[in-house]
Amino acid sequence: MSDLTGRRAIVTGADGTFGRLLCRRLTAEGARVVGIDLRGGELDGVTVLPCDLTDATAAAQAVAQAVDLLGGLDLLINNAGVGGPAPAELAPGAAARQQLEVNLLAAWATTAAAVPSLEASRGRVIFVASRMAVLPLPLAAAYGVSKRALVAYADALRLEVGTHIGVSVVYPSMVASPIHDASAQAGLSLQGVSRYEPAAGVVSAILRAATARKAPRNVATTRRGRLEMAIARHFPALADRMVRRTIATRIGKGDLDAAPLAAAMVRRHGAGSDSGKLSRFS
Repeated sequence: MSDLTGRRAIVTGADGTFGRLLCRRLTAEGARVVGIDLRGGELDGVTVLPCDLTDATAAAQAVAQAVDLLGGLDLLINNAGVGGPAPAELAPGAAARQQLEVNLLAAWATTAAAVPSLEASRGRVIFVASRMAVLPLPLAAAYGVSKRALVAYADALRLEVGTHIGVSVVYPSMVASPIHDASAQAGLSLQGVSRYEPAAGVVSAILRAATARKAPRNVATTRRGRLEMAIARHFPALADRMVRRTIATRIGKGDLDAAPLAAAMVRRHGAGSDSGKLSRFS
């Protein structure tokens, strides 16, 4: 799929930060695109079908409609996703369940509906995961869990359909996007914890995965991302120390004092004669 001209593509989360850019870039490269999002309509000439992808029946119907409009399917980009705070020490609430539903199960349902068409065209499916799938952060357990599970699903899918369908996973880091709004409102901004990267770079990484001679298994979006992923996979204890040091620094500065969801962690880090020392986490 080295040339996207005439290729038929579905983009989920088409009205989001990555989705809008993906639709524009794919169209500019000559692809024919149909988007799927909660809000339907038209986006820069691209038809966006309205659908709640957490409803498996609705997802299957939307995929069938998109395939009918396109006359087949060569590329599915599972881009739809939601984020938000969810400490691992607390029972999963509505926000955690929503992240699992959208980030994992919706992508699963959408992909399952698209597999017959992708097999017929020897097409590709791309999952937009997150660096947090391999390098988790505290207080955001649901997002990391959902994205790591998404990678596990992609790995299983590759074993089942990889002879006929290319399966790739792309791992963005932090991009300025409304997906971070809920965390920021809870006093858990990732500012200072993760570096921002341009959304356009993420889209370029996705298109590289779509047009590579052979579908790549895992795609980092930056050189720093490749390094972080390598450390997380091969030196997990070092990755833990890196994250703990960053979090301890934020706690020491009082950045999380006003975040109720972080109160227990802040208390533990500050309790006793030694636990408040940053050296403990270095």
